[in-house]
Amino acid sequence: LAGLGDARTAWRQDCHRHPELGFEERRTAAIVADALRGFGMEVATGIAQTGVVGTLRGRPGNRAIGLRADMDALAMPEATGLPYASDSPGRMHACGHDGHTAMLLGAAQWLAAHRERFAGTVHLIFQPAEESLGGAKAMLQEGLFDRFPCDAVYGLHNLPGLPLGTIAVPKAAVLASSDTWEVTFHGA
Repeated sequence: LAGLGDARTAWRQDCHRHPELGFEERRTAAIVADALRGFGMEVATGIAQTGVVGTLRGRPGNRAIGLRADMDALAMPEATGLPYASDSPGRMHACGHDGHTAMLLGAAQWLAAHRERFAGTVHLIFQPAEESLGGAKAMLQEGLFDRFPCDAVYGLHNLPGLPLGTIAVPKAAVLASSDTWEVTFHGA
């Protein structure tokens, strides 16, 4: 697909410029849903308020996988000076979810254009509220896997410190939860 890199860059920069906090990703969700429909996918919206799932069927097959990305931004000011810096004071994509969204849209576009290369179903899961608000739990409580059964789900996270072209793969689950805890230090 010629221009796929350009499209991913445009999606990421647009998402970065217009960050939305958890469960408020209405603009982002609408852009994602429109893009998925444009690729010829079945689209479900409003899952856990702003979650989106696109479904793509390849050749006949009995397996289904999920590909997952998060869409929310953080409540913090941006001081990067980037030409596509946040237009929303006190909000920014500091954790890379703009990139996650753009990468999954790119994967969706490629898969839709090459559905003859795989058998079965791919569910593209765009999750809201990953940053400590429980977006995944909310999607599960609303029957995500009852509606979109998956034999396995794959996701990724940006790790900018790795050399270009390098992928890190752990042997077990990683980044599976975020916990809150409190500590008190007493000094002498």
